Amino acid sequence: MTSLRDQVLDRGFALLPALQPERSAGELAASFGTPLSLGAGDPVHTLTPAAKEASTPNTYSGLYGFQSFPFHTDMAHWRAPPRFLMLRCVVGFMEVPTMLIDGRDLARRVGLDLLARAIMRPRRPVQGKLPLLRVYQPLEENAILRWDEVFIQPASKAGEEGAAQFRAALGRWAEESIALATPGDTIVIDNWRMLHARAPVPSGCEGRKLERAYLGSLH
Repeated sequence: MTSLRDQVLDRGFALLPALQPERSAGELAASFGTPLSLGAGDPVHTLTPAAKEASTPNTYSGLYGFQSFPFHTDMAHWRAPPRFLMLRCVVGFMEVPTMLIDGRDLARRVGLDLLARAIMRPRRPVQGKLPLLRVYQPLEENAILRWDEVFIQPASKAGEEGAAQFRAALGRWAEESIALATPGDTIVIDNWRMLHARAPVPSGCEGRKLERAYLGSLH
């Protein structure tokens, strides 16, 4: 039987429908791998749609409210973004899917050499600094793809060119739509490879609730 880790590394994500809805997201994340805490808080975060005016500024909800979120990788403004992302349905709707694009394929289409030279920086300081970051960052045995049109911006001519070409290709790329609609529906995503986005939230679906956890590794 193929392990969860093998599934995620092969396809970029693994969907686990209606997986043990009675278990907590924290328990499940720990059974998958190594959960990461952002600061001193709990590694599991609850995600619910919110109107712009009711949200914190400079967040996706504060910028887009119930509109669709743009495709991105989480924590793209970090030097080392979390490797894996788990989303788990508490209350779901078929009308509000999570959309995925294989960023590895997209990056190859644009050109890995260009994206490896495309230097970006956070829009706001991270721990008082503005680190220089690559859209495509080769590692010894892997690579980090980072993309976020809100929280990172070009910091070089190559960054401007690479970001423009990546954005243009992204606009033409077909996405995969996955609705976490049944309690327990769980998806684990390779955050160094896949771009994800949220569909718009129509009237009547404001009660959508997902739980999110980041993982540094999978078993």
